[in-house]
Parts: sequence; C-alpha cells; structure tokens
Amino acid sequence: MKLYIKNMVCSRCKMAVEAQLKSKGFYPLSVNLGEVEIEGDISKDQLSQLDTALKSLGFELIDDKKSQIIEKIKNAIVALVHHSDQDLKTNLSAFISSQLHQDYNYLSNLFSEVEGTTIEKYFISQRIERVKELIVYDELTLSEIAYQLGYSSVAYLSNQFKKVTGFTPSHFKSLKEHKRKNIEEL
Repeated sequence: MKLYIKNMVCSRCKMAVEAQLKSKGFYPLSVNLGEVEIEGDISKDQLSQLDTALKSLGFELIDDKKSQIIEKIKNAIVALVHHSDQDLKTNLSAFISSQLHQDYNYLSNLFSEVEGTTIEKYFISQRIERVKELIVYDELTLSEIAYQLGYSSVAYLSNQFKKVTGFTPSHFKSLKEHKRKNIEEL
C-alpha cells in the first residue's frame, strides 16, 4: 500500500517518517520524499492514528489525487534544487513532465489552481532559498553560486534575488538575522 505524505522535503524528514511508522508497527518497504510504501493494508483507525502522529511532527497524510500530484511536483522541484547535482538549466516543464509522467499543461493548471501560484514561481522561490542557504554558509562566491544554480550571470541572479527578497545578495549577507524560510513554508 502506498501512502502519500505532505511536507517531506529532506532526508531527515524521511528518517522521521520511517521512525514514526516503525513505532506504530509498520515496516516500510520504501520511504521517498512524499511517498511511503508499506506491505499490506492499514485499517481506517490505524490510518487515523498514524496521521495524528505524523501531524505532531509537521507531516500530513494526503488522500486525494490532486493533493498527491501537487506534493509530487513540489518534491520533484525540492529534490532538483536542493538535493541534486543535475543541471538547473534544464527545461523545467520537460523535467516535471518526465518525473510525473503527465502532460505539463495539466500539471501547471492544477498547481496554479490549488496553490495560487505557478510552478515557475515555486521553482524560483526554491532557488532563491538555496541561494540564501549558500550565502549564509559563506563557502562560495556569488559567481560560483550563480553557476551552481544555473543562472546565466551574477547580474541575473542578483536581480531575481532582489525582486524576491527585497535585498541585494550582498546586503542579505550583511544582515545579522538571516531571513531564510523552511522549505515546507514556500
């Protein structure tokens, strides 16, 4: 049986969900971002208990198809931006379509309808959060960050960063209290 879980965005999330499942007596066959496969079926009562336990950790079981598709889109983008060595200059629509095996126009319209924003804007917000993270780490120059995240130039990265955050990257770097967001809040 497959379970779809909202707000799984990193490897620590996968570990937390797996631990919660095991504590409830379920031993998952696989745990991926937003998706868990367990052997056999779960009763409605067990599902309710699991949902309550997951909610206490900031996760949530998803039972309707539209929400599952939206979560898969978000997880694909998060994996691409935060956990992948894949070139971010890739065509986003082709990437999303190949990951979900569905027509991009349908996915784009569904995402916009449910989330109130476009897939592209969500992708940009994820990239900017990644830029913030790399700026805070202070290990790479802005040129290296631009190259790593697939920006055509430092100027383009800086313009997009300022448009989204209201700060230039150098001003953001100088702030004492960095205004980073949790991935699941985007």
